[in-house]
Amino acid sequence: MYVNMFFMTEAPICTPDCCPEMFAAPLDDQAAGDLAEIFKALADPTRLRLISLIASSPNAEACACDLAAPVGRSQPTVSHHLSQLVAAGLLEREQRGKWAWFRLDDDRVAAIADALTPAGSNA
Repeated sequence: MYVNMFFMTEAPICTPDCCPEMFAAPLDDQAAGDLAEIFKALADPTRLRLISLIASSPNAEACACDLAAPVGRSQPTVSHHLSQLVAAGLLEREQRGKWAWFRLDDDRVAAIADALTPAGSNA
């Protein structure tokens, strides 16, 4: 069983023979920069855990108040990480009274998955 950042799958995410075909055409500067910003936001274990916690929560959303303890970080640190994920377009934020609630931006996550799917793949 292989694990990517959002779910488990029976097939590897990428094998050495598929990576050269990950994109149908070369990335232009803008697309490369956009993807790099997303990957930079994801390149932190705490942020990956936050995404996982939110995605696996009831209704696929979580209150910021419930995220500090599971990741073992202070509330200000968690807020910083959540802000970075919102800025990268990976999370949506909704203010409910005193607390902020977060959920994955499904369209953005799907677009990232599409960008990483090898050309001609049925995955």
